Amino acid sequence: MKALTKTDFNFPGQKSVYHGKVRDVYNINGEKLVMVATDRISAFDVVLPEGIPYKGQMLNQIAAKFLDATTDICPNWKLATPDPMVTVGVLCEGFPVEMIVRGYLCGSAWRAYKNGAREICGVKLPEGMRENQKFPEPIVTPTTKAEMGLHDEDISKEEILRQGLATPEEYATLEKYTLALFKRGTEIAAGRGLILVDTKYEFGKHNGTIYLMDEIHTPDSSRYFYADGYRERFEKGEPQKQLSKEFVREWLMENGFQGKEGQQVPEMTPAIVQSISERYIELFENITGEKFVKEDTGNIAERIEKNVLQYLK
Repeated sequence: MKALTKTDFNFPGQKSVYHGKVRDVYNINGEKLVMVATDRISAFDVVLPEGIPYKGQMLNQIAAKFLDATTDICPNWKLATPDPMVTVGVLCEGFPVEMIVRGYLCGSAWRAYKNGAREICGVKLPEGMRENQKFPEPIVTPTTKAEMGLHDEDISKEEILRQGLATPEEYATLEKYTLALFKRGTEIAAGRGLILVDTKYEFGKHNGTIYLMDEIHTPDSSRYFYADGYRERFEKGEPQKQLSKEFVREWLMENGFQGKEGQQVPEMTPAIVQSISERYIELFENITGEKFVKEDTGNIAERIEKNVLQYLK
């Protein structure tokens, strides 16, 4: 099993390339983006040293499926998926915030709540909540989009408007789209016996229109619980059975790594890498309701280049 951890393509009309934590984004003529979902994996805002076979393919295919399933809610950037690991889309000017929406109190929000916080990103939280409890209504808790290597920071709607990161009209649209997409994601998940717990969306503008960009409802950007047994586990205060990247974070924390200065990433043995790959396949099949078909990993870069060149022609 081979993993694609770096790309260095030179496509016709290529103006620039941006290497993100997981995706490599090629700007074609200032009009289109060729986004390659690599097999890199990040946690605690750190790219881990080993790639995870098939992860890029899974993320790209999940995102493509959900982008197609939400076009009636808002326009999105996707034009085509010429390769299982590639989406080509419209070049948008991104808003410098990520719209995070939470249906349940868990993860970083729970950690803050447990430490006494009763407000997240300007949103007041009720007293007496417990871990993994459902909010009366989903809440929107945006973060800034940090530069590579820096942590995203919580930000309130008021602060976004004060800093001019979006106009009041734009922000109202972002929030409307965020809640509608989350509602659709929740309905799709329920049909698969899952609960969409929280997720993030990124938006940008193209010709004055707001577009949904990047990935949507993937296990890298979202957290899912299994619906079966949720209530019993919640009542007993037991951890939920979940589908997300959280199992990777938990493995890192158990081995003394939380992305803090001076901490070392634990050794990622072939067995660990394989187990993470298998968990991602489980995620894919549960989230999409489809069998995962492994693409040939003989020469991934060559395959991608051929497919993208063919599309750009």
